[in-house]
Amino acid sequence: MTSQKSRGTSRGTIKALAGARALPPLVIVLYHFSEGHHYTGQLWLDRFLTRGYLWVEFFFVLSGFILTYAYAPRVREVLSWRGYGAFLRARLIRLYPLHLFMLLLILAMVVILRWLAAAGGYHSIFDLPYHQDVSAKGFFLSLFLMQGWHTMDRLTWNGLSWFVSAEFALCLMFPVILWFAARGGAWRALVLIAAGLAGILVLLLTLGHGLDMTYDWGVPRGLSEFLVGSGLAVLFASVAHQRIPVWVHSAAQALLLALLVYSFAFTGWSHSFNDIYTVLPLMALVFALAFDKGIVAEALKWGPLQKIGDWSYAIYLGQTAWLLLVRFGDQRIFPPDSTPVLGTTWGNLMWGLEPVLLMAICLLWGGVLAEWVEKPAAHVLRHRLGRRLDPKSVPTPS
Repeated sequence: MTSQKSRGTSRGTIKALAGARALPPLVIVLYHFSEGHHYTGQLWLDRFLTRGYLWVEFFFVLSGFILTYAYAPRVREVLSWRGYGAFLRARLIRLYPLHLFMLLLILAMVVILRWLAAAGGYHSIFDLPYHQDVSAKGFFLSLFLMQGWHTMDRLTWNGLSWFVSAEFALCLMFPVILWFAARGGAWRALVLIAAGLAGILVLLLTLGHGLDMTYDWGVPRGLSEFLVGSGLAVLFASVAHQRIPVWVHSAAQALLLALLVYSFAFTGWSHSFNDIYTVLPLMALVFALAFDKGIVAEALKWGPLQKIGDWSYAIYLGQTAWLLLVRFGDQRIFPPDSTPVLGTTWGNLMWGLEPVLLMAICLLWGGVLAEWVEKPAAHVLRHRLGRRLDPKSVPTPS
C-alpha cells in the first residue's frame, strides 16, 4: 500500500472528506433533541431524525479509512513499542483534552444544578428518572476512557463521550489491523470489509434494537465499521492512481445520496435491522468522496463546510451541555407546553424554534471549543511532547 498525495491540495488533505464531517454532528444534535421531545409527528421528517444516531457509523468508517491511509507507509514504525507509544500519544492529544474539558464542565453543572435544586426544594435533573449516570465510578472510568467498554449499565457523565472511549479502544487495537492492511492487495481489502460487514450483521441480528449501541456494545460496533473503513483505504490506495472520468464519480455520489434518501423514506422505522439500509450507503460515501472529485465532492469543498468540518469533533462532544440546559429549562424556566403564545401553544411554537436555536448554539459552541480549547491544548501538548507519528506529520486525508 503506497502513500500518495490527494488531488485536493499539496498538503494531502482530501477536502471532500473534510467537508463531509460538517453535517453529521448537527444531525446528531437534532436526533438527541427529538429523542427527548417525542419527535414532530411528520413521518417523513421523523424517519430522518430517528436515524440520526447512524451518522456515528460514518465517523467510525472515516476513522478507519484515515488512520489506515495515513499510517500504512510507516507500519514498521507503528508496530515497534516506541512507535506504538508515539501513535497512542498522538491520538490522545487529539481526543483527550476536549473530552477532559467537557467532563469537568458536566461535573460543574452537576454541582451547580444540584445546589440550585436543594435551595429551591425540587429534584435536580440529574436525580430524575432516565438520566445519565453521574456516579464516582462513571467519572473514574471516564477519566481513563474506559466508560464505553461495557463497564457501565448506562451512559455516564458526558454521555456522548462513549464514542471517544470506543475510539480509544480502536486505537489500542490499531497496530494489528494496520499490520494486516498495510501489505495491500484487493483480497486484503475484501477480507477487512467482509469482516466489518459480518460484525455489523451479527450485532443487528442478535441485539434486536438496531445499531444504537453505546456504553454496552459500542466497541464492537465501532470495530466493525473501522474494519470497513480500513478495507476501503486499502482499496482506495490500489485504484486512486487510475484516471476515472469525473462523471463516474458524480454519478456514484448521486446514486449513494439517492439510496440514503430512499432508506429514510421507504425502509421503515429505525432501531431495527432496517438500519443496514442507511449504513451501507453511508459507508460507501467515504470511498466515493475520497477521490476528491465529482459534484458532491466539489460542493463539500465550500469554505464554511470545511470550517464546520474542522469543528465537528467539538460540536459532537460539546452538545451535551446544551442538551442538559434545555432539559433544565423545560423543568424550571419555560412555561407549560399548553400555555397560549402568538395564536398557538408554547409547546408547538418551541418545537419548531427550539431545535433550530439548539443547532445554531451547538455550532457556535463547537467553534468556541475547537478554537479555544481543542486546538490550543493540542498545540501545547505537541510542543511539549513532540509530533512523532502525529497524523499531521504523515500523508493523511484528515
